[in-house]
Order: sequence, then C-alpha cells, then structure tokens
Amino acid sequence: MKRKLIGAALVTAIATTAVWAGGHGGNPAVKARQAHMQLYSFNLNILGGMAKGEVDYDAEAASAAAANLAAVSKLNQMAYWPPGTDSESVDGSRTLAKAWDNVPDLIEKGTALATAASAMEAAAGTDLASLQSAMGPLGGTCSACHKAYRVPRN
Repeated sequence: MKRKLIGAALVTAIATTAVWAGGHGGNPAVKARQAHMQLYSFNLNILGGMAKGEVDYDAEAASAAAANLAAVSKLNQMAYWPPGTDSESVDGSRTLAKAWDNVPDLIEKGTALATAASAMEAAAGTDLASLQSAMGPLGGTCSACHKAYRVPRN
C-alpha cells in the first residue's frame, strides 16, 4: 500500500507541476485554482474508472484517491478567486465572471463537494457497490458548479 500511495503522490505532484508550468496568462491565482481542479480531476478519474468498470476495483487505490479528494476539498481556496481572474479577463481561465456575483453560492457548492468527498472517503474502500453509490452525488457536486460558473470546452 505504501508504494501505491507514494506512486499516487508522485503522479499528483507531476500533474500539478505540469499545470503550473502551463500558460494561463501567468496569473498565479488562476494557476493555483486550475492545479486544485486538476487534483480533483486526477483522483475522480481513478474512482470513476473503477465505478464504470473500466479499471478493476482496488480498495487501496480507491481509498487513497478518495482520501486525496477529501483532503483537497478542505483546502482554503480564497486566494485562488481574486476578482478579475475570470475567463474574460485572463487568458486560460474558464471561470465565468458571474462567479463573483454570487460568492455565497460558490461557498455552498464547495461545501457540498467537501461533504460528498467525505462520503466517498467513507465508501470507496468498502466495496465497488459502495464506491458506485457515492460517485453520483460526488459527480453531481462538480457538475453543479461547472454548469453554473465554468466556460464549456470548445
């Protein structure tokens, strides 16, 4: 298990470094915000692959990915969201300007994500059925924020 956790940490560090090295107008807040989202995505892909049957269920790997999600969801993101870092103001940002018009809603959506990530953390290592049951609510929290506040990919 220790090897898998070290491997997952290494891959996560490499993925984060790749995001930080990219463009995004050089704005550190946008880079940090996107790196944070990459950490979500990386770990969600591990869990989603198992939930869909694309990857064999592995309780240790599922537990590690779920623990990562729960930990990342609890990080204070306030510095990632300064006004003027929306998609109309910063190249590479996909955050709609209207996100700053309703900060309480953003906070509510972030809290819902943290709650769903904690539920996934409790379920992921139990068995595949438990992981699958927790996946819908977790994905729903991501979609709720993305639909409201993110520019769709072209």
